[in-house]
Amino acid sequence: MPDNNGNNQNNNDDDEYEKYCYLCRRPESEAGPFIRMPGNMYICNDCMQKSFDSFNNGAMQFLDLSKMPNINMSQFMPFDDIPTSQKVKKKKKQKEEKEQKPLTMADVPAPHKIKAMLDEYVVGQEYAKRAMSVAVYNHYKRVITDTMDDIEIEKSNMLMLGPTGCGKTYLVQTIAKILQVPLAITDATTLTEAGYIGDDVESILSKLLAVADNDVEKAERGIVFIDEIDKIAKKKETRSRDVSGESVQQGLLKILEGAEVEVPVGSGSKNAMTPMTTMNTRNILFICGGAFPDIEDIIKQRLNKQSSMGFAADLKDKYDKNDNLIKEVTTEDLREFGMIPEFLGRLPVLFTLDSLDKDMYIKILKEPKNAILKQYKKLLALDEVDLEFDDSAYEAIAEKAMEKKTGARALRAIIEKFMMDIMYEIPRDDNIGRVTITGDYINGKGAPIIELRGTNI
Repeated sequence: MPDNNGNNQNNNDDDEYEKYCYLCRRPESEAGPFIRMPGNMYICNDCMQKSFDSFNNGAMQFLDLSKMPNINMSQFMPFDDIPTSQKVKKKKKQKEEKEQKPLTMADVPAPHKIKAMLDEYVVGQEYAKRAMSVAVYNHYKRVITDTMDDIEIEKSNMLMLGPTGCGKTYLVQTIAKILQVPLAITDATTLTEAGYIGDDVESILSKLLAVADNDVEKAERGIVFIDEIDKIAKKKETRSRDVSGESVQQGLLKILEGAEVEVPVGSGSKNAMTPMTTMNTRNILFICGGAFPDIEDIIKQRLNKQSSMGFAADLKDKYDKNDNLIKEVTTEDLREFGMIPEFLGRLPVLFTLDSLDKDMYIKILKEPKNAILKQYKKLLALDEVDLEFDDSAYEAIAEKAMEKKTGARALRAIIEKFMMDIMYEIPRDDNIGRVTITGDYINGKGAPIIELRGTNI
């Protein structure tokens, strides 16, 4: 905005953000020095030369410049008026970055320390936590060392399988919190092949860039979690173009492996009015997750190939009662499901998460550092009221959650329902000192046990 003297005040934007060309939308670090035009517009040398060439070659003979009205350059959007969400932060020089805060091995915890931190927040899933801890540790060793004795270390992208509500997203969120790196969580169901309705595959990187405050260097060391990856499986028996299935897998290949990608800034899709920047995905860790429904049938079919008649033969119903049959999954099963081999090859770390049983539900209620019941105890403690749950209450909540079959997400809905009346009534009476929740109250057969300060009721 202009000040009293008519000068522009950029609020130190010139120090943090770089300008981009009004025509090609490339930032100054890529296009080179800009030519400043009236109205605080900036055009790169390439676009200016192309404009001159168009005039000289007669490509714009249809324009009679003598009859054109005077152009008011103030009607164009100057760089100062562009929202911050669509500006690109200047890349810091590598030497300057190293002097400020170099990323060293001391910043990355060892695998056993990462798992110990995960244990504080995630119940069970021992194999998944070990696999993820090792993969993350190896990835950031690769980022820090770049090469090791001229041997290039490949990326440790991950593919995790597990039923809904078993903790896939929560594991990734906890990892990002431990390492203090940018994390972008996106849904594969919104992705389509470029040119069709939906988000381009580059929108995944746009979200990561936004989380990193449009700092490209910071984003290039982040983590991207693509959920519902099973929804882009190759469609079977279709004659139409598979724009949301196999085509999306093909589009993700170069991003997963590592490449220079043109990314729209502050937008989910490329268009003429969106500034672009270049991101290198070589050091970005990609984690894909999905429930892969009905893949158990594919696993059973593979395992039952040896079934036959006789005393030593495998029975066809041998695996019907195995709730964790997904543990037997292989890349062959995933290919049969509809994932293309090139895509699976770029996700070398494959592991599964266990389905939740009654004991795990009870542990989720009790043990995590930020368990939902601990949150409610803290809320009532602010009102100087103790909240207690007896063993029958834990079991009743777990049984109701198992009936819903939506995993740990069901716990919050169940607890919110029976805690609403308590949270509404408790602040009314300052004499209440303790509330004990019982299994009968959870099942709608009784009331909570209320104890007044100094007396019992």
